[in-house]
Amino acid sequence: MTRILGLSAFYHDSAAALITDGRITAALQEERFTRIKHDSEFPHNAVNACLALGECRISDIDYVVFYEKPFSKFDRLLETYLRNSPRGLSSYLKSIPLWLKEKLWMKEHLRKQLEGYTGPLLFSEHHESHAASAFYPSPFHSAAILTADGVGEWTTSTLGRGKGNDFTLELEQEFPDSLGLLYSAFTYYLGFKVNSGEYKVMGLAPYGRPVWAETIEKEIVDIRPDGSFHLNQAYFNYQVGLEMISDRFSSLFGKPPRKKHEKLESFHQDIAASIQKVIEKAMLTAALELYRRTGEENLCMAGGITLNCVANGRILRETPFRNVWIQPAAGDAGGALGAALAVWHRYLGESRLPLEDGDQQKGSLLGTSYSDQEIKQFLRESGAVFEELPEKDIFSRTAERIEQGAVIGWFRGRMEYGPRALGNRSIIADPRRKDMLDAVNLKIKYRESFRPFAPAVLEDDAEKYFHIGAKSPYMLLVGKVLENREGEIPAVTHVDGSARVQTVARENNPDFYRLLKSFRERTGCSVLLNTSFNVRGEPIVESPANAYRCFMRTGMDCLVVGNFLLEKENQPDGI
Repeated sequence: MTRILGLSAFYHDSAAALITDGRITAALQEERFTRIKHDSEFPHNAVNACLALGECRISDIDYVVFYEKPFSKFDRLLETYLRNSPRGLSSYLKSIPLWLKEKLWMKEHLRKQLEGYTGPLLFSEHHESHAASAFYPSPFHSAAILTADGVGEWTTSTLGRGKGNDFTLELEQEFPDSLGLLYSAFTYYLGFKVNSGEYKVMGLAPYGRPVWAETIEKEIVDIRPDGSFHLNQAYFNYQVGLEMISDRFSSLFGKPPRKKHEKLESFHQDIAASIQKVIEKAMLTAALELYRRTGEENLCMAGGITLNCVANGRILRETPFRNVWIQPAAGDAGGALGAALAVWHRYLGESRLPLEDGDQQKGSLLGTSYSDQEIKQFLRESGAVFEELPEKDIFSRTAERIEQGAVIGWFRGRMEYGPRALGNRSIIADPRRKDMLDAVNLKIKYRESFRPFAPAVLEDDAEKYFHIGAKSPYMLLVGKVLENREGEIPAVTHVDGSARVQTVARENNPDFYRLLKSFRERTGCSVLLNTSFNVRGEPIVESPANAYRCFMRTGMDCLVVGNFLLEKENQPDGI
């Protein structure tokens, strides 16, 4: 038996993943345990959870692999500072001491954190990890591969091809030209947090008009027919400064960056619509070039930019690719999984597992779970008032409460890997109630009212509600709601008639499937509103304690945790 532990850490979204004889045993993000969103520290808790789920100790691990190469990254930082000297001195003085103290000695640092591990310590390249995370878990024997993010060591995006147990990355775009950094610059300009608020830009875009798109292409980014692009660095400051953009950027649009708590105006909506349109064009151009180069009918994608599900939906609809598979943990967290898979297939030369109908990601339900005994013990110790139900009844009772207008915290089975709640750590509600959009956004999630919610739909019924053209088990494709259905499911229909769809199949998530089926039996509707079980600024809940605390702090009406049902009105005051 060969066990491989993959790690990502020290930038954002640290994670750990365990591969056993080529099969994904576990994959978890550190933030879920520490409750620090996008936690970048060494993933001690995630590693321990992987070992527990794999029923092994650190001494049983055969290989440990880190998701990028620190020396190559340091080379890029040094060269960037030297090329721009004397500009950027303050940034240099801030970052270099950290590298000299810790990051340059990564091998020693990792071994210190992995006490008890004496085996080989390997390093994968950043975009090799992304590509591996996209291709190897996919259901395709051969496929084109596209990766895109901010920056790894030097690379910011790649076009490649995978076949069997290997792949090649044939075309690479290098720093400082980066679609991820371009989108982050506009995220910053719109007053959202970089490396966290990019999805807010995507959600805001449909409210505006892309009136600035032509200006952005003319002045800021040159998108070339071969899928490459060039950023005019006069508009940016991320190479040498402590901010994303230069004064020239603000001058181009005639307004300073929006401050965090300033009101969003139509101008900001138009900016969001414009950069979204430009990013979609860049991704479509790259995908078309990739198809021209490979002729593959299948496409695999990873990297933070591929979480842009609007662009993903257009790639599926507007390119010759027949099938698109996107890594659910597309950001840096997924690098831990990709690095481990790369060791198994590329370093050890092992064949891929027999391809099945679906993929090897197991619905991305790769995290921790809690037994009913553990849950009951916590609830009793917390003084919670609960009802224990037979498993056969939990789904019908929950569906009944949703039909009655209740907002439910739903906590069952293994935790999801990646940024999307896929039905195991979810807040769910009735999509037919128009008031649910504001109710969940403002009273439960405590977030901006413009942000949409995703519909979860029974896979077999998806085409009855949405123009999507493919399965979407990981909520990474946007399609149009059928015109005759928009009025039926208003709480999950965005302002432009679109929806970020999750298709739910019995084989991927039998429990969530049963809940959707129970709701359909009661109402005739195959759709539920599904959003992540957390509040603004916090990671998705990991434990029953996290779930109960979130339930009690918000306007949720019910909590289902395992086979236990809790009604808010029955809970003691002061808990």
